[in-house]
Amino acid sequence: MTITKRVFSGIQPTGNLHLGNYLGAIRNWVTMQDDYECIYCIVDMHAITMPHVAAELRANTLEMAAALLASGIDPKRAILFNQSRVRMHAELAWILNCTARMGWLNRMTQFKDKSGKDKEGASVGLFVYPVLQAADILGYKATHVPVGDDQKQHLELARDIATKFNTDFGVELFPLPEPVIGGQNAAGPARVMSLRDGTAKMSKSDPSDMSRINLTDDADTIAQKIRKARTDAEPLPDNLEDLKLRPEADNLVGIFAALAERTKEDVLGEFSGKGFGAFKPALVEVAVESLSPVTRRMNDYLTDPHEIDSILATGAARRRAVAELTDEALARLRNIGGG
Repeated sequence: MTITKRVFSGIQPTGNLHLGNYLGAIRNWVTMQDDYECIYCIVDMHAITMPHVAAELRANTLEMAAALLASGIDPKRAILFNQSRVRMHAELAWILNCTARMGWLNRMTQFKDKSGKDKEGASVGLFVYPVLQAADILGYKATHVPVGDDQKQHLELARDIATKFNTDFGVELFPLPEPVIGGQNAAGPARVMSLRDGTAKMSKSDPSDMSRINLTDDADTIAQKIRKARTDAEPLPDNLEDLKLRPEADNLVGIFAALAERTKEDVLGEFSGKGFGAFKPALVEVAVESLSPVTRRMNDYLTDPHEIDSILATGAARRRAVAELTDEALARLRNIGGG
C-alpha cells in the first residue's frame, strides 16, 4: 500500500506541561489529523538519556498522554502510544547506529547544549539520541515530520542515515522524510516566551511558576499570571517592526494571536494605541476560554490512569500494521549470523 502523507512525531514526557508545549507542538498535532495519517509517540526512551526517577517518568508519561487526548488527539484517527512498549525502536536504532557515522553525530548541536561542560560525563545514550530519533521516524516510513528550529538538524541526520542505509544494502526501504514547519497554527509565535522575561523561552525549569501558564492551572491562576506578566509602560504599536523591539509585548501579542487563531497584525489592528490595562483582560478571556476545557478534560483522564494505559496499549498494537515491513526486515537481520 502506498502512503502519500504519513506523519510521525514524538514528544518527551516532561511533566509540568505548559502553554509553550501546547502551542509549540500539541495543537498542531491535532490539526494534522485532518490531512495526514498520524503516528504520535510519547518518547519515554529518549527521556532516560538524562537523569530521571522511574516513578516520575511513568507519571509524566500518563500526564502527557492525558494532555494529548484532552487537546484533541483522537486515538481512533491517529495512532498514539509510548515508545518503550515497542522493541522495534531500540532494535532499529542499534542497526542505524552501525549506519550512522561519528562525524555526523559530532556535529549535533543539541548534544553540546545538553551535555554542557561535562561532555565526558554525559551518557552514550545522549550522544546517540538522534539515531534513536531517526529510528522512530524511519521505522514507520514517515513521509513528513513536524519540526521546530531545534530539530531541523536531527531530521537532516535521519535523511542522511536513510540514504546511506538504502545505498549500502541496495534497497529502497526508507523514504526520505520531509519537514513540516509551523503547521496550521503558524500565525502564532514560533516559540512561547517566559511571562517574566520576553527573551527567554517558557520552560518548566524556570524556578518561578509565574513565568509560565501550566495546562493544569485553573482560570484564576491563569488570570493572575497574565495580570502580573512583565510588560512596559508604552501602548501597543500599530506595526510588527516596532513590536519586535519590545520582547514582552511581542510575546503577549503572539500568545493572544495563537490562542485566538489570528495573526499578530490583526491583534495589533484591534489594540494598537491601547495600554496593557486594556489588553491583558482581553488576553485573560481568550486564554481561559481556550485552555480551561483542555485542563478539565485532562484532569478527567488523569482520574482513570488505567484507561490511559489501555489507549496507549491499543496504539502500540495498531502501529504493528504500519511498521510491518520494517518489522520483517528486522527479523531477517536478527538472523544475520545464522542464529
